[in-house]
Amino acid sequence: MAPLMSETQGINLLLAAPRGFCAGVERAIAIVEEALRRFGAPVYVRHEIVHNRHVVENLRAKGTIFVEELDEIDDPTRPVIFSAHGVSKEVVRAAQARQLFHIDATCPLVFKVHHEAQRHHRAGRHVLLIGHAGHPEVIGTMGQLPKGAMSLIETVQDAETVQLPASATGVAYVTQTTLSVDDTRDIIAVLRRRFADIVGPGREDICYATTNRQQAVAALAERCDFILVIGAPNSSNSRRLVEVAQRHGTCARLVESAADIDWSVISAGDTIGISAGASAPEVLVRELIAAFEQRFSPVAVQELKLSDENISFKLPAVLTVAGA
Repeated sequence: MAPLMSETQGINLLLAAPRGFCAGVERAIAIVEEALRRFGAPVYVRHEIVHNRHVVENLRAKGTIFVEELDEIDDPTRPVIFSAHGVSKEVVRAAQARQLFHIDATCPLVFKVHHEAQRHHRAGRHVLLIGHAGHPEVIGTMGQLPKGAMSLIETVQDAETVQLPASATGVAYVTQTTLSVDDTRDIIAVLRRRFADIVGPGREDICYATTNRQQAVAALAERCDFILVIGAPNSSNSRRLVEVAQRHGTCARLVESAADIDWSVISAGDTIGISAGASAPEVLVRELIAAFEQRFSPVAVQELKLSDENISFKLPAVLTVAGA
């Protein structure tokens, strides 16, 4: 591969664009920060607000208390925020039963999937959710419908073998928003072959940010010797970015921060691609660049920009109405 520069002791960094925070993550973090400003500390958050340790620790330092379940809340008079991944109806009912002041930071695009699933259920269709078992978004989405009204499809093999309940008058599918576009396409193709009348979303449920970041990483893979994706191990969209790079023939690794870089696989003169999952802040990208600058000289930094993102989501009215 031809280097971007002639100096043999240098390194070339090619940054994916877009990368990092999406509108749903920005909204969720803003909800916590505005709640702290309006109501003071502490503010509770059920589950990590987004899957990133840097973000969580920063909010914890400001007075946020993170819990996994509502019964862990010591002071029921304080606000509790639901994470960007969404929650089941059971969690909402539990908060109402305890008279908790709860604020929902669920990403609007995840809400869209919830509404689709509910609409299909009302129409008598059995819902197939394409997603990963155990992920908070999947738990929240499956929790929108009565038990047995939705089946989880994780693989192509699941799509080949899933059986519909006798009571179903039709079938529909929805998807987790942070999946690999390629993997979802293969599963959907099987479902459409098996169920001729299956109803899908008017547009893919995979969110714009996930799609944009995967396309940017695919473009990086054509130009780079190695790709680093900044993100948490429990971040679905970050792990999918690594898979996309590998699927396009380039070695890639997930790192939470610059401290996780395995320098033994990087050589002077390489072109290193850098991307970041939708819950990873830009400061971690800057720290990664600084780490390269400490080891290589000179460092050439360029950005590979595939698209612009100008989407933003409003905060809940309880945080924007004067005197609320």
